[in-house]
Amino acid sequence: MSKKIAVITGAGRGLGRSMALHLARAGTDIVGTYRENKAEAEAAAVEIERAGAKAIMLRLDVSDKRQIDAFAARLPDVLDETFGRRTFDFLINNAGIGLNRPFQETTEEQFDALFAINVKAPFFLTQALLPAIADGGSIVNLSSGLARFSLPGNSAYGATKGAIEVLTRYMAREFGDRKITANVVAPGAIETDFGGGVVRDNPEVNARVTSQIPLGRVGQPDDVGAAVAALLVNAGHWINGTRIEVSGGQNL
Repeated sequence: MSKKIAVITGAGRGLGRSMALHLARAGTDIVGTYRENKAEAEAAAVEIERAGAKAIMLRLDVSDKRQIDAFAARLPDVLDETFGRRTFDFLINNAGIGLNRPFQETTEEQFDALFAINVKAPFFLTQALLPAIADGGSIVNLSSGLARFSLPGNSAYGATKGAIEVLTRYMAREFGDRKITANVVAPGAIETDFGGGVVRDNPEVNARVTSQIPLGRVGQPDDVGAAVAALLVNAGHWINGTRIEVSGGQNL
């Protein structure tokens, strides 16, 4: 029986890299994408292979529909050449951008960029890759705690994550005839370079967020990577159309 294969957007760093490593340790091969930093992505691929899995990193700007279509057309051949099969099992729509800006100061350009990458890209990438997802596969979309609770300055970003949560429920409904599940993983505050690394690098912000988390610390990338791996590898196939928040109980 062939190993499972996961396609993870934004797999070269942060949460995507952690997801890839946790899945690799659980016996899943990885196709990762990156937008610009090839050296960073290749370094992540080396780590994934040290963890016991095959890995390949492909360039993809998910905001460009033409690149999405070209990626989808090329992927079956890449899968065949690298893994000996033309389908894959898990799609993780991880790539995304953030914005912290007051509602009244958010520009149309910022709004459009957020929705292009956080909502439009997962929609059309999933659509383009559906023929290559094996029956019985799984899709994971990334949301945020900010879709549940509201913090000033995050209105446009939070709206994109609310949209992805609704979209995921529709995916779960519409792909059920192929036994493909779709779920949302919603991280809380995590120490990464996301948003300029504010949670990781600003002690005041870190302390303020920590005070809102019953477990007494902000999240680490491995908290999210482990949750995604558990959902896909260990949790069985009866979780579907569900939102799973990984936040330590932030803002309960």
